[in-house]
Amino acid sequence: MDYKASENVQDLQYFGEFGGVNPSISDSSTYTFLSAKTMFDTFEGNTEGCYLYSRHSSPSNLYLGEALAELEGTESANVYASGMGAISAVILQLCSAGDHIVCSRTIYGGTYALLKNFLKKFNISTSFVDITDLESVEKAINPKTKMVYCEAVSNPLLEVADIRSLSKLSKANHIPLVVDNTFSPLSIGAAKLGADIVVHSLTKFINGSSDCVAGAVCASKDFCLSLKDVNDGAGMLLGSTLDSLRAASILKNMRTLHIRIKKHSENAQFLADRFVEDGLKVVYPGLKNHPGHTTMKRQMNLEYGFGGLLTLDVGALERANALMELMQKEKLGYLAVSLGFYKTLFSAPGTSTSSEIPLEEQQELGLSEGLVRFSIGLDNDIQRTYTAMRGCMETLGILNEKTLLSDNQY
Repeated sequence: MDYKASENVQDLQYFGEFGGVNPSISDSSTYTFLSAKTMFDTFEGNTEGCYLYSRHSSPSNLYLGEALAELEGTESANVYASGMGAISAVILQLCSAGDHIVCSRTIYGGTYALLKNFLKKFNISTSFVDITDLESVEKAINPKTKMVYCEAVSNPLLEVADIRSLSKLSKANHIPLVVDNTFSPLSIGAAKLGADIVVHSLTKFINGSSDCVAGAVCASKDFCLSLKDVNDGAGMLLGSTLDSLRAASILKNMRTLHIRIKKHSENAQFLADRFVEDGLKVVYPGLKNHPGHTTMKRQMNLEYGFGGLLTLDVGALERANALMELMQKEKLGYLAVSLGFYKTLFSAPGTSTSSEIPLEEQQELGLSEGLVRFSIGLDNDIQRTYTAMRGCMETLGILNEKTLLSDNQY
């Protein structure tokens, strides 16, 4: 696939007002005008390059948005104060009372709660389906369906969506395909594969330093402008504005994204291969026995690998908690939610990031209580890390009991 997004992002140049190699940060909530007429035109969205109020836009947010549009290969991009701010803006821009959404069954817990619980207040319903089963997706679409929503690589089970096929299906039904690409920036070019709208939690890999919360919507110019409309734009009226200082910080961190993603993927692939050799129940898209391996390989950008996320099932919550606590004690990472940090982060999603999903539904999905989600860090000596992780598992009897890969894992 001819996809050079990282190089395109690096080609963008913004000089500071005094010639700095970094663009100046717009540290203002409001902007002055020489003409009252220009203020009116700007408020109506008719004046390019003028700023009124930072909830509408700011130079710092604009620079970051342009870089994200280059990253995903879209016409435009808007930035928000969180990933959920971006997701909720998209959904409420596209859906009205009585409308319907088709969504992947495995999805971030916050998105699940928004779709399953909160949107009931507005009489917006959601059908959760196996996104890898195109027949099930097609059957779930009805005349009131306003979008198909999925994650390129799902949280936390790492199911891989066939974006090209989902795009064809969505277009045939005249509805947009919305893809959350938080787990796989650069590895998967969702827009180039046919996604109409791509959302990100910038908090994760794109920022990469776990020091802020932010989100983005990458889409057509018309859709991004509609989100900022002062009369009925969900992005504008919900007020989920990203602070200019944070936007500037994220833009700087994006410059190393291509290097970081390669290392995250390299380390995750190494650990997944070793864990398989140890007979552990590991799930990683880079493993040939992963049901989405072929799909991901067909649509990914090979130089960036299969991503930095893997899961390990140790059978019981008590063992999962003991393992995470011991790994943190041994300084192998942090028992923490989120991902994309330079250190490895691990959590039990059933009791954290997916806890919004009822236990019975978790069990139906195959989300075991003993599942540990790893966001693999940028360790320089990954062999040393593996040896230490293996030692923790031996100490807890996880390897000694030969927790073998079951025949029906998938």
